[in-house]
Amino acid sequence: MGTPGTGTPRTGGGDPHESDPSCAVAHGDVRPDAADRTLVAVFASSVADHLLRYGADLGYRTFLVDPDKDRDGSADLPPLDGTADVVVTDHHRPELGPVLRDVLTQPVRWVGVMGNPRHPAPHIPALTELGVPAADIARVRRPIGLNIGSRTPAEIAIAALAGLIADRNGRPGGFEF
Repeated sequence: MGTPGTGTPRTGGGDPHESDPSCAVAHGDVRPDAADRTLVAVFASSVADHLLRYGADLGYRTFLVDPDKDRDGSADLPPLDGTADVVVTDHHRPELGPVLRDVLTQPVRWVGVMGNPRHPAPHIPALTELGVPAADIARVRRPIGLNIGSRTPAEIAIAALAGLIADRNGRPGGFEF
């Protein structure tokens, strides 16, 4: 049997839990394949910092995209495929429409914009002005994440990632099973 915390796989030994997938997960023996998950945080922000850090821990390949060349992210959107989840972390930026338009030209799995559901969604008029078809605009989710009452950047990132995981696994999220 492996040693907890060492990353040594558990094999043999007749452990009754070794064939139980939930035990393997609890012991850290199962990790998602990073080739199956890409997380793009759009716009450098405190939430983006947490998304990228926690996303990497969850097995995502992570990217920060920010058109402002003075920030730490790439100014260019990388080629994305159906493994990509894109989270826009600032809905006040003037580049919101152009960046989302470019994201929506790619076959991303999921795209969402942070924002309070009680306020108008700024991405809709921004994309409409750019001539983005209504069907593509409808692909953008808002609000994002699980409704856990998030207040801090770390909590918002956790809620967003939990929502992405639930969606990837075909689950509604929350505590209803």
